[in-house]
Amino acid sequence: MFVSARNRLASLLAAILVVALVAPAVAQEDAGVVGPTFKEGDVIGMDQLDSLRKFLPPEFWSNRDFFFYEGMRLGIGPFYRDYTPAAEYVAATAKYKGQAKIGPDESLENYTAGQPFPMEDLDCTGDPQAGIKIMWNFDYQWDGDGSDTKFFYSYWDRGEQLPLYYEGTSKTVALAHRIEARYLEKNAGDVFRGEKRKLAFGIEVNAPFDARGINVMTYRYKASDKPTVETKNDDTWVYVPTLRRVRRISTAQRTDAVSGTDFTFDDLRSFAGIVPQYTWQCLGEMDILGPSNSQQKAYPYSKDHNFGPYGLSYADDTWELRKAVKIRMTPKAGDHPYHHKDLYIDKDSMSAIYSFAYDQKEELWKIIWHNKRWSEDDDSYHPGWEGVVAPRDLKIVSDTIVNVQTGTGNRIEFWDNHGVPYKSKGKIRRYIDIGRLTKGR
Repeated sequence: MFVSARNRLASLLAAILVVALVAPAVAQEDAGVVGPTFKEGDVIGMDQLDSLRKFLPPEFWSNRDFFFYEGMRLGIGPFYRDYTPAAEYVAATAKYKGQAKIGPDESLENYTAGQPFPMEDLDCTGDPQAGIKIMWNFDYQWDGDGSDTKFFYSYWDRGEQLPLYYEGTSKTVALAHRIEARYLEKNAGDVFRGEKRKLAFGIEVNAPFDARGINVMTYRYKASDKPTVETKNDDTWVYVPTLRRVRRISTAQRTDAVSGTDFTFDDLRSFAGIVPQYTWQCLGEMDILGPSNSQQKAYPYSKDHNFGPYGLSYADDTWELRKAVKIRMTPKAGDHPYHHKDLYIDKDSMSAIYSFAYDQKEELWKIIWHNKRWSEDDDSYHPGWEGVVAPRDLKIVSDTIVNVQTGTGNRIEFWDNHGVPYKSKGKIRRYIDIGRLTKGR
């Protein structure tokens, strides 16, 4: 027994010695002391690709052949650049801090303006509601007045650009929870007194010829923030020139493929759906490398820009290292095409960097990622407006989706994109009026 006890003591001392010697090195690595081997200003080619691996989502790395290619020149931009939103949005966040609450069914209660749940106060591991709080922050991220942009929508099949395309304009108008003083002080952030909508979103197709004149208008309602039994789904109307009439689109079609593409309406900007119709879980925080501030003009200014052999890559642009959170979306509806989707969200701007959609067999189906442009670096973005001194807006300049199961995908390029609002309420009324879809046609 004495020998056995002595052996156990020796083993214990050896274990303590091993821990004492090894633990500091492990702790250093866990603490992030061992950082990236690349630095700002580097240009990464295929021979240096492995240096990026630990800073990319594993699903992206596993499908890297879609995105990385011989001859690519991936520029490394600044690490953790400050993309905090407009000062007025920050001020609204501070003013209404602590008022917003999570209600039944992941609903949002008592929200006025700014970021509903300040990110610096959220604990991804210790707060079981962190996932849904972050998604409400995502839903109400700073976006100026919304997008006002021209777009080009292209189709790709295993590296071949198909002749099918769409070109046109789109605009989003925020109708509630505005941060400008003239709206906050008079109508608690609403543009119009008694407003029931959160926003209006319009699209007009200019090309090709046989699609020219298609007009779309969508209303999203404040009630979309409420519990499931009270939720009001979007209303969408489409003017179809060949029919010369307006058709109403079923809300169920938001999860259907858009015009034969791999996108659904709810895939835009990684998630454009109604938050309480899903459950949300925060899976952790990490440093992620991704395209964050494009240096390329692309379409239509440089139509020959290289988007890689599949036409779905941003590897010929500048990428930045960002602090991100990983959020899992799980649909509540049993007939949803996705089993779940994982979103990597920039903690600073609250915009999505990547997302990964899984089919009902829980196999990776689609990769969605985005390129953006910082308003303060963009000459085409107009200066501030009444109530907003400096826009400080990280605008999407491209959404790309890749169907990893079929090799198909789509790229939407946006240009001249800004979030400057209409100068008068009259212009807002005219734009969001459903009657405008058929006026003069």
